[in-house]
Amino acid sequence: MTAPGLPDHARHAAVVYNPIKVDLARLRRSVDAAARSAGWGETLWFPTTTTDAGQHVTQRALRQGASVVIAAGGDGTVRAVAESLRDSEVALAIVPRGTGNLLARNMQLPLGNIDESARIAFAGVDRAIDVGVISVTTLDGATDDHVFLVMAGVGLDAEMIANTQPDLKKQVGWLAYVDAGVRLIPKAAPFRIRYSLGGSPERNAHVNTVLIANCGLLPGNMQFLPDAEIDDGILDIAVLQPKGMVGWLKIWRRVSWENGVLRRSAVGRRMIRFTESDNERQMTTLRSPDIRIALEGSQEFELDGDEMGKVKSVFVRADARSLIVRVPAGSSV
Repeated sequence: MTAPGLPDHARHAAVVYNPIKVDLARLRRSVDAAARSAGWGETLWFPTTTTDAGQHVTQRALRQGASVVIAAGGDGTVRAVAESLRDSEVALAIVPRGTGNLLARNMQLPLGNIDESARIAFAGVDRAIDVGVISVTTLDGATDDHVFLVMAGVGLDAEMIANTQPDLKKQVGWLAYVDAGVRLIPKAAPFRIRYSLGGSPERNAHVNTVLIANCGLLPGNMQFLPDAEIDDGILDIAVLQPKGMVGWLKIWRRVSWENGVLRRSAVGRRMIRFTESDNERQMTTLRSPDIRIALEGSQEFELDGDEMGKVKSVFVRADARSLIVRVPAGSSV
């Protein structure tokens, strides 16, 4: 690993890129220009593969002394690189591609400007953020560990992602999830869970989905959990328990109208308080450094918008400020 006191000419970056989602020639021009401008050495390049989403090549980059690792791809690539960079003290820089770009959105990083993303990788500043760590028990009783950067979901949310049509997603991006929701919500069946927050006694609930967030902004700039902070060491949890279609509409109103519009003004915040009790019956929000969930049967689960299969139980914790992300100089986010 490169020592922080090295002169610029002795530093080099590594790029871990998804060859399906990036224009490599275009990306090379931007990164090479930014490296030259910063006076850094030659950049290392590592493609992801079907057998390595980015974890192993990121470890190679660390062994070869990379001072920053640039993840160029979608949410899956960013998550894979972050998994290997966690606790390394080497910064993650992001060139977001694809449809979601969830971490980039939450950190207000540029989404469509490759030159600016590359410039930030070399000339930006470092910010430490939390990482969600999840341990799941699968159907065969095995235990798997994963990380996530934005949100993990169990239940209908994950089922919608698993049933999103790939061709439609390529055409309309995140709106393809809406199509999946329209097809699945009318026949969604609630399920029972037992859950414990921070080691407290277990509680029972009858739910449609549980979302565990490291930060709260979703595609379409939807403020799902507006109080979530990315560096507070706390998970923000939404337990959705809607009563029929009317209940789903109330949740939609809360997320799109109250969180997105009314919270911006004092009058709007007073209006929210008048409807809090009814909203809480449909969507309960909780906060804790960790949560343990045991499921009745099994349910789909997802991480940062990627389907991950079915599980029987999950334990999720916030790993406080364990990942360094490169952000624009002067950023207040």
